[in-house]
Amino acid sequence: MGEIVLPRRMFLWCMAVIYLSAFVSLYVQIPGLYGNEGLLPARWRLRYSGKSLWEQLVSSPTLLWLGPRFGLDTHTAMELLCLIGAALSLVATLVEAFRDSVVFFCLWALYLSLYEVCLHCFLDNLLLETGFLCILIAPLTLIRGSRRVREHDRVTFWLIRWLLFRLMFASGVVKLTSRCPTWWGLTALTYHYETQCIPTPLAWFAHQLPVWWQKMSVAGTFVIEIAVPFLFFSPLRRLRIGAFYLQVLLQVLIILSGNYNFFNLLTLTLCLSLLDDQHVRFWLRKTDNTSNNSRLWSWLCYHVELAVWSLTIFGTINCFNLQIDAKKNGISSRTAFTYHEFNQFLKTVTIPCIWIGVLSLTWEMVIAMFRCACVHGFLKRFWGTLQWTVFGAATAAMFTVSLVPFTYIEFDSNARLWPAVRQAYDVVDRYQLVNSYGLFRRMTGVGGRPEVVIEGSNDGVTWTEIEFMYKPGNLSASPPVVTPHQPRLDWQMWFAALGSHTHAPWFTSLMYRLLQGKTDVIELIQTDINRYPFHQQPPTYLRAHRYKYWFTEPKADGSYPQRWWRRVYDEEFYPTVHLGHSFLENMLNHHGLKDKSAPRRMSNNTVSRAVRWMRSQVRGVPAPLLIWTLMACSAIFCLLQGLRDRNKQKTPQEFKASVVETDHKENTHDISSDPLDKSEEKEAEDEEEEEKEEDGEEEDAVEDSEGEEKGSDIEEEMTEETEQEEQMREKNEILRQRKS
Repeated sequence: MGEIVLPRRMFLWCMAVIYLSAFVSLYVQIPGLYGNEGLLPARWRLRYSGKSLWEQLVSSPTLLWLGPRFGLDTHTAMELLCLIGAALSLVATLVEAFRDSVVFFCLWALYLSLYEVCLHCFLDNLLLETGFLCILIAPLTLIRGSRRVREHDRVTFWLIRWLLFRLMFASGVVKLTSRCPTWWGLTALTYHYETQCIPTPLAWFAHQLPVWWQKMSVAGTFVIEIAVPFLFFSPLRRLRIGAFYLQVLLQVLIILSGNYNFFNLLTLTLCLSLLDDQHVRFWLRKTDNTSNNSRLWSWLCYHVELAVWSLTIFGTINCFNLQIDAKKNGISSRTAFTYHEFNQFLKTVTIPCIWIGVLSLTWEMVIAMFRCACVHGFLKRFWGTLQWTVFGAATAAMFTVSLVPFTYIEFDSNARLWPAVRQAYDVVDRYQLVNSYGLFRRMTGVGGRPEVVIEGSNDGVTWTEIEFMYKPGNLSASPPVVTPHQPRLDWQMWFAALGSHTHAPWFTSLMYRLLQGKTDVIELIQTDINRYPFHQQPPTYLRAHRYKYWFTEPKADGSYPQRWWRRVYDEEFYPTVHLGHSFLENMLNHHGLKDKSAPRRMSNNTVSRAVRWMRSQVRGVPAPLLIWTLMACSAIFCLLQGLRDRNKQKTPQEFKASVVETDHKENTHDISSDPLDKSEEKEAEDEEEEEKEEDGEEEDAVEDSEGEEKGSDIEEEMTEETEQEEQMREKNEILRQRKS
């Protein structure tokens, strides 16, 4: 695999952006979800029983235990942690020096602290696992003052590729091991678009696609999630790049059709581990995407790649019996294998998957060790070898522990793991270092999307529906676009509709707080309080019904209907209650939702006043708008910084060279594509770098080489003026000779 300097830097920047969106999204919702008058006050989760701080951290690893030491209650401490996390991640997006191992450790610790008291889901688990890997991948810029490339970077960055493999492979496998009839019948997407948590407007149009296309899309999903991930470890870079684009295609289509918060953005970030510097520079138009290998090797690679893709297409056609259907003007498809056959396949490949990972990781470690041995100077070689040993051991440990959740997809393989591996996993499990994944195991909403609709009344006769900002309710309201915001209450309402209210204790708390008219909870439903139907006076009565929702269909003449949804009444979800109602009181007591103790008094110190002031500034601002604004400002700042550095460092000789090469492009080959010239230039660069290393200037040399690859963050490689002029004269002389 080629150099990974640019993909690694892109990965760390993207992780800073995702952390920013995650912290801001949670911060906006804290008062309504976990405030003292919220649905599930966070102080109920943390009981200050007189234990020492260490004992408290062992029982629940969260920094919220420190709140009372600063005169803060749990709710205010949560807001403070969110603000610190958002500020750190924002600075990290703007300044490369802050994309540091220490900063990423702080971000991970902050998010883990909030995770301990939150209503969490698989998105939080994935972010925590990826965030911990960032600690190993990021440089120690703030401590060492250097951003140079380290020999072990390839080893630690490999863990991202392994995580991506586990995520995608397990997500595809569980769809079939669950025996869900819609996945086996390839009809899952005929239900998915209208039954997912929060669809987008494009989901309505995707739902109208013909059935044959939906079934073929399911088959394509299986191929991308189960077969293609094996190419992540291919020694041929073009196979890895092809796998990258297939994964990107799947994630982009999901983003366009559904609001899955930052999950798909995080998955796209993981996909950067499949790239190398050469391909990223090709995006930036700094080099071509050709190889300097011999013709024989290129010929062999080409035919191997052709064979792999041909085998993939052939296997897809046979496994899903793809045939042209002339009658329906489409392609017919069906699953051509049985559950028993797939189960046997899974038993056969699970252990080999582990060995593929072992071989791939071993190869990366051997390459890194060889590079350490080639470093000039005994002390530098010793220091590089020591780093390789420490980070290599950490990488091997993370890989070994991850085998426990990975083999959950096949229990026989899981049972064959060493007991020591299980014990290690049990130790780190509470810190969310590694997790099991398996998305959309079963397709819900077959026969109609279940949706809970809350109604309020002041007289018990006239009832008014309470509409949420994001989840379906109003039949005429367009589905929203909220990515990467995670509206946690709307998501929990989707899960609650799949079962009984007794399985969602927080729903009773929601009814109770709405009857009390708590503003913090109301803002979870409508940021603009004036759009809440009972903003002037809380409702006297509340009830909840379950409906079945479907997307509307185009009219016979092909025109679009005025409404997005249609629905039918299903059943009562929650009976009519009012404050003091016996049923409501019994449910509150049964779930332990009654306030048993007064909130801890918060001192009026500088920190608490600053937290309250910040809350007053963002109150009423829609969370998606706030996140989009911060992300756009960060992206624009980085873009302008890159353009400024690029224009500032472009010399007259470089400009003249670009003009000369453009004038002769049609008559001659670009000198940069000549393997001989490339090799000579590379040798000169290597000699120069070695000379600088011998003079003790290795860090500056590497910083300059990194700057050449991406001028937006660090300085480009600088050469002597006389050498540049002589090089340009030689190039122009070659151009004239070739033209003649």
